[in-house]
Amino acid sequence: QRCSCNSFYRCDDFVVNDTKLGLVQKVREHLQNLENSAFTSDRHRKRKLLENSSLNSKLLKVNGSTTALCATGLRNLGNTCFMNAILQSLSNIQQFCCYFKELPAVELRNGKTAGRRTYHTRSQGDNNVSLVEEFRKTLCALWQGSQTAFSPESLFYVVWKIMPNFRGYQQQDAHEFMRYLLDHLHLELQGGFNGVSRSVILQENSSLSASNKCCINGASTVVTAIFGGILQNEVNCLICGTESRKFDPFLDLSLDIPSQFRNKRTKNQENGPMCTLRDCLRSFTDLEELDETELYMCHKCKKKQKSTKKFWIQKLPKVLCLHLKRFHWTAYLRNKVDTYVEFPLRGLDMKCYLLEPENSGPESCLYDLAAVVVHHGSGVGSGHYTAYAAHEGRWFHFNDSTVTLTDEETVVKAKAYILFYVERQAKSGSDKL
Repeated sequence: QRCSCNSFYRCDDFVVNDTKLGLVQKVREHLQNLENSAFTSDRHRKRKLLENSSLNSKLLKVNGSTTALCATGLRNLGNTCFMNAILQSLSNIQQFCCYFKELPAVELRNGKTAGRRTYHTRSQGDNNVSLVEEFRKTLCALWQGSQTAFSPESLFYVVWKIMPNFRGYQQQDAHEFMRYLLDHLHLELQGGFNGVSRSVILQENSSLSASNKCCINGASTVVTAIFGGILQNEVNCLICGTESRKFDPFLDLSLDIPSQFRNKRTKNQENGPMCTLRDCLRSFTDLEELDETELYMCHKCKKKQKSTKKFWIQKLPKVLCLHLKRFHWTAYLRNKVDTYVEFPLRGLDMKCYLLEPENSGPESCLYDLAAVVVHHGSGVGSGHYTAYAAHEGRWFHFNDSTVTLTDEETVVKAKAYILFYVERQAKSGSDKL
């Protein structure tokens, strides 16, 4: 609920105090049902197209024997598919997920209120809110096979509390949510944990050692140790030739889809060459002349001058997250670039984008796909998000509560929005990009 103006709360504060009979919750559920009713028939039609009914069974035949489908879906709480797709993707990045699942539980409440749902008000502050704890609980609920779908209700309440941009039940941008989520997890993980700094816990984990740190806003955490990379930004003045270098940490790379490919909607279209992930990476790292609105302040010339810019990757992360910029603002609205971009399932080679490729090992620059987030629809404020992810050698399609087994041929046809690539640890025969 959003409160009206009064002397106790600001208009944008989230208030979830309830009566003993749970009347506020009933009103919330009624309003949510009214808000979603207009989208019900359209959403049902989309899901029919997306789901493969022949794979809906919880019992699957693998190598001639019947096995249980242990994957767990996430219930949609009202246009929360953007959150569900990101959570399912992160849950299938093993090193990242295992870190949270192995954290000891935090008891946020005790005494008379122990075990009850926690409702937060402005007067309580944020002391009783733990994004890390609710994220941990959600990850633990997935892949247990004990239920068909899990409701991330408690996590969503915490998101509402600490991320005001995501309050309400309107559709949100999955990439924006992912960045907010990772940033807030990173900040919270830098705090104390039962009297012990979580950065100390991280340093004690040999697989996430200090040698692989990429610090963003403070000490290293599992977020920066897994997703953190470093870019070198080179700017050259075209008048005097002065070169400026700056190192920028990153958690993901946002790639433009080159303009010459933007009319190619499907993989099978024959008008012109196919857009590939390499085209997008090359566009990101190629030498670029800055336009008149981005003049460089040259310290030697002592004024703004025309210049060129180029990115190099100084350090690659353990998990390379690539965001394809499909949404672009025009004068009146935000358009979607619906171009199909071809991407590899295995062997994405990043060596040619490195600042010092000669210092990297033969396998250290190869990445294999772990998960893909897909946006179905025409606009950022509408449509539907689903995710494909690999788990123990099998690919799954996560569509809110519904989880279906799928195949590689289906995954590579997806119009990817966010791609998660995991650094290859051991040699295996595969084609490079």
